[in-house]
Parts: sequence; C-alpha cells; structure tokens
Amino acid sequence: MKDAENVQLAEALAPIRDMVKACIQCGTCSASCPNAFAMADTPRRLWRMLQAGEVQMVLKSGSFTLCSACYTCTLRCPRGLPLTDAMSALKQVVAHQDALRFASTTLFYRKFMESVRRHGRVRETEFMCLYLTAMKNPLLPFQFAPLGLKLFSRKKLDFRPPSKGGDARMDALFQKVHELENAP
Repeated sequence: MKDAENVQLAEALAPIRDMVKACIQCGTCSASCPNAFAMADTPRRLWRMLQAGEVQMVLKSGSFTLCSACYTCTLRCPRGLPLTDAMSALKQVVAHQDALRFASTTLFYRKFMESVRRHGRVRETEFMCLYLTAMKNPLLPFQFAPLGLKLFSRKKLDFRPPSKGGDARMDALFQKVHELENAP
C-alpha cells in the first residue's frame, strides 16, 4: 500500500518537477525569499530534492507551506522558472493527499464562507451554529462556551435574526470564484 501511495504522490509531483527541472541551483530564489530564514529547507534545496525525486523529503520538510507568494523568487530567477507557482502546486498536492488531516479546517472555512455568502458579511452567531452543528460533536460547544460568554459580555455577538435574502452581487462573486476554482 505504501508503494502505491508513493507512486501516486510521485505522479502528482511530476508537473512540479517539470517546472523546476531547468533549475541551475544558483541560489537566487533562497537569497530572495523573505521567509527562507524560517524554512527547514530553502527553496533551492526543495528544487534539488524534487529534481532528485526525493518526494518524501520534500513533503516532510513542509517548507513550501511558508511561501507567502510574494513572487520575488520568480521575478529574480535567471532561468525565468515559475517558482512561486511550484510552491503553490506543492501546497495543493499536500492538501489533496492529506485531506482528512485538514477536514475540520476546511469545514470551518466552508461554514464561514456560507455565512458571508448569505449576508455579505459573517454573522458570528449563525456561523458558530453552522460550524458546531456540522462538526457533529455534542461536547464541542462547551469548549467554546467561555469564549462565547466573553464575546457576549462585550456585545460582540448579535442575536438579532439575520437579514432575509442574499445580495445578487455576492452571488455573482461566489459563482465566479467557483468557476475559477473548478476550471480545467
């Protein structure tokens, strides 16, 4: 089973390897990266590991998650390689491979955006109800009770019924995002 996962992962990383196969290891990307100091492996080392087919080492490093997509490496690369796109693609591969690990985070995001889509802004009370209900853990609300009480005491929670009907502009915006995310 482990070998099949490695083969699948190697296939997913193949397009990224193609993006960086012309890397000459000059180090400009690492020298330009504002986050390189915090990375376990600098961008230059990541590209070398990808070129060498060290799939597990790249993923274990996790350095690509620190990329802030500033495009400095891409702009300064003497070979004109799409390095920021490669970092982004690495993030996407990991997100798809490790989807269960991030399930609650993804659910949190979806419920947040559901509230924003419905009202044009987040309605905290509705959002909390949507998220906590979707988590299907009856004890979870009790973990957040102290925070809820603090927010309520500072008048940060609104218990008024939310406005009726959505905003057509918000629907159009969300539809466009959906199209862009699902484009081939």
